[in-house]
This record gives sequence, structure tokens and C-alpha cells, in this order.
Amino acid sequence: MQKESKVLSIVIPCYNEEKSIVPIVKRVLKSPVEEKEIIIVDDCSTDGTREILKKEVRPLVSRIIYHTRNQGKGGALRTGFQAASGDVVIIQDADLEYDPMEYPKIVAPIFEGKAEVVYGSRFLNQKRKGYLANRAANWALTVCSNFFTGQKLTDMETCYKAFRREIIQSIDIEENRFGFEPEITAKIAKKGIRIREMPISYRPRTNKQGKKIGFKDGLRALYVIWKYRR
Repeated sequence: MQKESKVLSIVIPCYNEEKSIVPIVKRVLKSPVEEKEIIIVDDCSTDGTREILKKEVRPLVSRIIYHTRNQGKGGALRTGFQAASGDVVIIQDADLEYDPMEYPKIVAPIFEGKAEVVYGSRFLNQKRKGYLANRAANWALTVCSNFFTGQKLTDMETCYKAFRREIIQSIDIEENRFGFEPEITAKIAKKGIRIREMPISYRPRTNKQGKKIGFKDGLRALYVIWKYRR
């Protein structure tokens, strides 16, 4: 009897990424996952990204969804998750900080029935990468999140979060910006699900290069951790 293949849905939230959107899509296409569904959600980009998506990217991916107003990363992911039809769903930022070649080791525990949710950790069993202020903020937010959720994560703020599709589609995502990270972690914990981590590589970019998360997002994350606490 032929073994049924599993499909990985890759959701890419995108906002003003005209320089990186084509390179990241090409990397995703080369990732060693046999069956994949690529969904891009353009969050009302204003820098030419939309034109690139329509002319260059559309023939390469499964679906592109265009927001008519900017809603933030959480809003884009909410749209993308509901559109996904694969067995497992993973988040891929539109920048070049994370390596799609690492999908297999992140999603394998879910495909094999050993986990329901897996986070790719930039800090698990390895030297912390990235700029000092960002590392310190990430560490503090992860510690606070763990305190209220009972999880034992090293990297709550990571982009690479993979879920069994039924799990992520059952969660009502309320946060529109980067508060999505602690919100989804808290709501996964409330379902009694233990989040598994797998080590990943990381190539951080600077604010000048387009990094969008800032100090206000950190304060919002603290509020979200408290808001959705057990």
C-alpha cells in the first residue's frame, strides 16, 4: 500500500519586502519538502512589493492574498492560516533571516505524530545570535511567557512556528501586530499542548535593512503575556 504524502502549508506574511520577497520565495521552493502549499499574504504593501508579487511571484506559489488595509503580522497570519489546507502549517517571514532548508527537522515531529506544535529555536543548545538589545528583549519576554504558560521555551519570539493545521485553525487570533507571538503561545498552552523546540540557524538583519519590530512591540508583548495568562 502506497504511503499517503503529507502536505506542508507555508504561510508568508509580507509587508514592504520588495528586495527580499523574490529571493525568499525561491528559497522556499528549493526547500526539501516534497508536497508544499505556499500562501503569501500581502499586508497592503506600499513600496512596489505588490507589483512584484503580481508579475514575478504569482506563477510560483499556490496563492497570494492581498489585504486592502494594513493589519500587521498577526492580521496577515490570521488570513493565511484560514486559507491553508495542508496537514501542517509553518510560518515563514518574508525577510532572509531564516533558512527554509530547515523545514524538515522542524515539521518532522508533527508529521511523525510526536508533537502537535514545534517552534524553531535560535538559541536552543547553541550560542545566542543577533543584536544584544534584541537578544535581551527576547530572553526577557520568553522567561515571562514561560512563567505564565508553564512552557519551557528558549525562543518564544521565533518566526518558525509549525502547527498541525487543525490546531492553528481552531484558535481565535486577536493580536494584529507582533503580539501574535505571545498570544499564540499562551493559547496553545491553554489547550494543554506542550510545545516542542528544534534548533535552527539565524541570520539577523538590522532596522536599516528592514527589521520592523521595535521597543513599542516589546511593551505590547508584555501586555499580551499578561492579558492571555492562564
